[in-house]
Amino acid sequence: MGASLQADRDLRIGHGTHDGPAPARARCEDCWDTRRVSAYVTAGAGFLLAVLWFDLMFDVQVLSHGKGDLPEEVLASVAFYYRRVTTSARPMNRLIAAVMLATLAAIIVEIANGDEPRWAAWASIAIAAAPILLAGLRTVPSAVRLGSRADTAERQSGLARSICSEHLFCFAAIAAVLAIQLSALA
Repeated sequence: MGASLQADRDLRIGHGTHDGPAPARARCEDCWDTRRVSAYVTAGAGFLLAVLWFDLMFDVQVLSHGKGDLPEEVLASVAFYYRRVTTSARPMNRLIAAVMLATLAAIIVEIANGDEPRWAAWASIAIAAAPILLAGLRTVPSAVRLGSRADTAERQSGLARSICSEHLFCFAAIAAVLAIQLSALA
């Protein structure tokens, strides 16, 4: 193989040249593994963003009403939706929890692999952990409770407003994770 062909091949597979080391991205011998892990994080974040979008289509009904009890038709609509997706949809509702955990696990693998750029994985875990923990510890239990319609209109109105604000926060955070992951691939 000619010298120029060998040098070109070396650069493509990340060996650098006699003039110095290859750039950090090119040096990565597991670049496909890095991109594959990042693809899992990106897919997970995209899926979660889509789920949040559907949730918000119902949640936004509470935004046009001031303080006090929400109108019955708003409570009925939002409560019916959450009953359907949190209780009636079993076992499919478990998929969302599985994707949350898989997304966090994929980010942890990025960190453990030392994937470049390192800041992207660390920023992703810091930003993704908050909404995922919030959803698991507060938002989902609130949605189950709202879906049961066992509380007073005042309590249901509070739950619906709380779920909406939590989903808005989660949407922004997961969108940030997706943007970070996509920018790291560029």
